[in-house]
Amino acid sequence: MPSPEKTSAHQDRPVVRPTWRDEVAAAGSELIGGPSGRWARLGSSPFSPVRVVALVAIGMFALGMVQKLPCYNWAWFRGTNSQYTHACYSDIPHLFLGRGFADGLIPYFDRLGGDMEYLEYPVLTGLFMQVAAWAVAPFDGDVQSREQVYWMVNAGMLMACAAVLAVCVARTHRNRPWDALLVALAPALALTATINWDLLAVALTAAAMLMWSRGRALAFGILLGLATAAKFYPFLLLGPLLLLCWRAWKWREFGVALLGTAGSWLVVNLPVMLLAPEGWKKFYTFSSERSIDFGSFWLIITQRTGEAIEVEAVNTYAILLMLLACAGIAVLTFTAPRRPRFAQLAFLVVAAFILTNKVYSPQYVLWLIPLAALARPRWRDFLIWQACEVMYFLGIWMYLAYTTSGNKQGLPTDGYQFAIALHLAGTLFVCAMVVRDILLPERDAVRRDGEDDPSGGVLDGAQDVFVLGQAAHPPEHAAHAVRGPRVEWGVVRE
Repeated sequence: MPSPEKTSAHQDRPVVRPTWRDEVAAAGSELIGGPSGRWARLGSSPFSPVRVVALVAIGMFALGMVQKLPCYNWAWFRGTNSQYTHACYSDIPHLFLGRGFADGLIPYFDRLGGDMEYLEYPVLTGLFMQVAAWAVAPFDGDVQSREQVYWMVNAGMLMACAAVLAVCVARTHRNRPWDALLVALAPALALTATINWDLLAVALTAAAMLMWSRGRALAFGILLGLATAAKFYPFLLLGPLLLLCWRAWKWREFGVALLGTAGSWLVVNLPVMLLAPEGWKKFYTFSSERSIDFGSFWLIITQRTGEAIEVEAVNTYAILLMLLACAGIAVLTFTAPRRPRFAQLAFLVVAAFILTNKVYSPQYVLWLIPLAALARPRWRDFLIWQACEVMYFLGIWMYLAYTTSGNKQGLPTDGYQFAIALHLAGTLFVCAMVVRDILLPERDAVRRDGEDDPSGGVLDGAQDVFVLGQAAHPPEHAAHAVRGPRVEWGVVRE
């Protein structure tokens, strides 16, 4: 647990008002009366920042549901092209029938017909899908009406995940709750929230980061293990945490987090692993055997060259590129003039995974939205990135409309490649801004307010013990804010 002195120090700091610090936020606030005044009583209203953020997130989620209405009413059930031209596709109703939920089959235990022998999702996501199917079971009607109910039940459960996500992000940086509006108002969140079940893992990851920010390493590990049982990517956050704990020599806390992660993941997975091993491993074999797919730069290469790349070769190249990116993040961590913030490195490692992967589904943007809000809480940069992601969201559906309509309507191949390039460029842009903040900590919006690492938990204000290169001799712009003794090449100066 954090010390009383540390907790009170955070509580004594005034809440940061983005409309005072961010030009884009100030301009946008004109829609609701302009920036908050000097004497605004933020704590006296029942609508606290956290509550406002949660309500806005629910409202945006509801708008996303409205955007899916053409599909809900008819487009999901009348061929394939209409759901693409209306940009309202969702996996949820199709997999209700296609993965045996409509027939009462149990995921991982009952074999499916067709090419997919078992459910290709991690166990906790499969349980989420099954709970929704149990809720639909009492409803009578034809398959279409049951698919509609199934999507609606899932949407309600995912809306709860969106609210949890918004609240956790708002509370992670104690004195910057309004940064969570970046998450709540993200257009890509509204558009992609009900495409698939990714919000479950995203919400659990945000809850884990909240626990870490409060110094609760075991709770962090348990939640991160549950998130990893729902989607693979949360496991990647252990890499940045290892590097940061190494630099600050917080091995005990990292060990507790690692054990918590492994323990909760095993609790969820072990029963299915032992009782239905073939069904359990389908997610992992499917991920390995999956060929180059939509959204990746690998697809651009194959389409431009006209040459197919074998799956094994792509897997090898993608792993090597990911390892190279992780090596770069490690060097950055140990040589930065100040220890990078946890959210910054978490964003970079997940972004690296997305950029090097052989597939990029449009809902994967949900993985990065809360991390971007914590790592780089600047409205201009966030909105530039979101614009690129919205263009990609439209691009993939228009491309699928083009391919399913016999090349009669939609976006041709060159246009879709441009949409992929926009997505890649937007993500790389935010990565570049985060790296710049790490190398020039005085440019970091969070640290300019006098904070060190509000999402860092035990790392917040901790001494550096192991550093390399320029970090041993920080320049004046970084040295003035470093807490604790300076270090040189892993040895603390006395």
